[in-house]
Amino acid sequence: MSSHFSNVGPRRLHRSELAVPATSDKFFHKAAAGVADVVFLDLEDAVAPARKIEARASAIAALGSVDWGRKTMAVRVNALDTAWGVRDVIEVVTQAPRLDLVLLPKASSPADVAFIDTLIGGIERELGRQKRIGIEVLIETTLGVANVEAIAASSPRLEAMIFGVGDYSIELGTCGEQIGASDPRYAVLAGDRAGARWRHPGDQYHFALARMANACRAYGLRAIDGPFANFGDPEAYRASAERGAALGCEGKWAIHPSQIALANEVFSPPARRVAWARDILAEIERANRDGAGAFGRDGVLIDMAVEKIARSVLVRAELVETAAAAS
Repeated sequence: MSSHFSNVGPRRLHRSELAVPATSDKFFHKAAAGVADVVFLDLEDAVAPARKIEARASAIAALGSVDWGRKTMAVRVNALDTAWGVRDVIEVVTQAPRLDLVLLPKASSPADVAFIDTLIGGIERELGRQKRIGIEVLIETTLGVANVEAIAASSPRLEAMIFGVGDYSIELGTCGEQIGASDPRYAVLAGDRAGARWRHPGDQYHFALARMANACRAYGLRAIDGPFANFGDPEAYRASAERGAALGCEGKWAIHPSQIALANEVFSPPARRVAWARDILAEIERANRDGAGAFGRDGVLIDMAVEKIARSVLVRAELVETAAAAS
């Protein structure tokens, strides 16, 4: 029977995660000056095979020379079944003290994460590193979705899971022309008793994203929604981000700087909700002093479950406020 871990890693604000190709030096300082909570330097999909070694060296140099401030910094290594993946991990962990997370693509089994954990741990012990490197993984294969709970429980070093909608939809055989966009075919023909009929759209990614988010919550990980390729359609990006938030995600990828502010907004509690949480907690405290565990407020039942909701809102707001004060 395998061991199950509940993550106790650092609390990180992870509303937005910006993708930066490691071969594009001109983007490094722009990303550092931006407002993304997390930045990952990409050695995988954004880099042609002939430039993989160059990209690795560029990422290591950028982590050491660019002032990234308080951002969480990650490197997306190549998959373990490629010619570069293992060496990517060894080199960036060995040579980049600023590194916070290794982003592993195509995580399909607990063994993938356990292998990376062992590799990172050995390097940390060899170098005497006091700062523990975390892991985030992309769930972007059908096998990864099938094993997502076991992957979530695979390592105490694992911090976050990201839904890789592009590769997942390709493997599933349902990918359209725009990664992350809804498929108009996924609809049911609805109707009423008068005979009117219309197509009622659905979300073909609901199952996979919801399952990943549930696994993350079960094991104390951050659930992050993946990319939305059409950066020229901010309304559609916002809708995609709100869908992820409604399913339990706490952040989303940004493949273009214009998407960062939208993600930060969607995954931050609005001022009205923070005010509601503070008011609710004050009312609950008064009710408890009077011996009441539950009461009505504007026709709505308020009990101790609502207190948990309010406190979670304030914890999230505190993270956001701390990040804003530090920027």
